[in-house]
Amino acid sequence: MTVSETFKLSLPDDTHIVVSREFDAPRDLVWQAMTSSDLIRRWVAGPPGWEMTICEDDRRVGGEFHWAWTGPDGMQLAMRGVNREIVPPQRGSRTERFEMVGGPPMGEQLATLVLVEQGGRTHMTITLEYDSKAARDGAAASGMEHGMSANYARLDELLAQAGSGSK
Repeated sequence: MTVSETFKLSLPDDTHIVVSREFDAPRDLVWQAMTSSDLIRRWVAGPPGWEMTICEDDRRVGGEFHWAWTGPDGMQLAMRGVNREIVPPQRGSRTERFEMVGGPPMGEQLATLVLVEQGGRTHMTITLEYDSKAARDGAAASGMEHGMSANYARLDELLAQAGSGSK
């Protein structure tokens, strides 16, 4: 399933989702935007009308992160997890668990980020691993590709601003 020319989401097997995206920016800059709480707040906005209210991230192996959003109707969504691997600026993995206040419990996934730079551009691959096909299918059916694609479009804008500021 492809959302745009630069954003692709695939289901290679029963327990994985693979997201790939190209950015017109060097890997160090993409890594910084994806790991700095101040920058994350600027591009991981959630659905239209939502606001990121918490962005805490202990960027050490074993460190925990907690992100939360509030919607215009007061609905709340959070994501928490633990960093398992951090190899700046090329690779990181962490557990992720979504929590919807008042919603059903959601399972945990393992997210692995890989950034590869070539010719000043960065190719991102995120592999999401689930405990079961049902959990993978639930995530895939959630419309996640639309939110992720919109967030990465905002990241493109942030990277362009940072790139023009550094020249």
